[in-house]
Amino acid sequence: MDLDPTSPDMQDVPLTVLGLESSCDETAAAIVRLDATGQADVLGEAIQSQNSAHAPYGGVVPEIAARAHAEIMDELVVQVLAEADLLLADIDGIAATSGPGLIGGVMAALMTAKGLALGAEKPLIAVNHLEGHALSPRLSERVDFPYLLLLVSGGHTQLLIAEAMGKYQRLGSTMDDAAGEAFDKTAKIMGLGFPGGPALEQIAKTGNPDRFELPTPLNHRAGCDFSFAGLKTAARQIWESLDDPTDADKADLAAAMQKKIAASLAIRSGNAMNYFSETYPDIKAPPFVVAGGVAANQTVRMALEHAAKVTGFRVVMPPMKWCTDNAAMIALAGAEHLRRGEFDDLTAPARARWPLDAVSARLDPAVGSGRKGPKA
Repeated sequence: MDLDPTSPDMQDVPLTVLGLESSCDETAAAIVRLDATGQADVLGEAIQSQNSAHAPYGGVVPEIAARAHAEIMDELVVQVLAEADLLLADIDGIAATSGPGLIGGVMAALMTAKGLALGAEKPLIAVNHLEGHALSPRLSERVDFPYLLLLVSGGHTQLLIAEAMGKYQRLGSTMDDAAGEAFDKTAKIMGLGFPGGPALEQIAKTGNPDRFELPTPLNHRAGCDFSFAGLKTAARQIWESLDDPTDADKADLAAAMQKKIAASLAIRSGNAMNYFSETYPDIKAPPFVVAGGVAANQTVRMALEHAAKVTGFRVVMPPMKWCTDNAAMIALAGAEHLRRGEFDDLTAPARARWPLDAVSARLDPAVGSGRKGPKA
């Protein structure tokens, strides 16, 4: 369908958008159709993991990731078009993650999208990866603005109020490591394999979370900021103090680490819930959206659900397949922007860092922001 993206008629027709994602170590493509009521339908999606390529190194190697993205992206586009039984001419817009993330990886999706948009004469939508996560629950159910949002992944941990499409107020952010990074690096220290977060969760199932004493991050500090570097260091010191660690030692330390991360996320989220309730006192059972890869951790989910129950919030999480990086959320974000006549030209840059709330990031930057600070 050929549409003028600046036309007011965009509000009244279904929009079909191809989305591409390559910000870290997952290469993904998806096609989402957004109807006039805001209902999303995923017509096709494909994702290629790079776990085996990065496993020998115990973490993501940016150069390997970028090369793998470039090699497979075109094939995934062909695959999802075939699954949706569509031609590129049937697509209304091309959306791609353009940050934040590993710059070489981000460029793979963005450059592919630019080529497709130019060749097919379709609008390009450069999507903030964090906004994709923020909107991901809307792939499966209706979530109206405003809502409280916890973004928690390997690179990001922050609390925001999603006031409207494209308008976000940051309440707190990580001051050092993200929650997912703390999971991954602790798993690496204990030799649990890659990806570290899921490996740590698996072994923690048989562990005693109360055997090792770990600190609760920012326990005596009010507000909504996070810190996990000290907790990660404490876990490393315990591990190094063990003469010949057994599987039981691994399980107990993993369980203790998981318990403390979950508790910290729940406590800081509870503070944010209280602030949200004071700001929007007329909203009954307000949504508490949790998105990002760490949202797949069951212990974290249970802790956040308990915090929400205590404060009268309703937890909304995307299905597991849309918790981690995926292209369906990028296509949805692209369709939402296109619906509003918002799109980009072919000079749209790839960005290693791109805060979801630029105003808060500028006026109140997270501690250590910059080249070595939190991505957001």
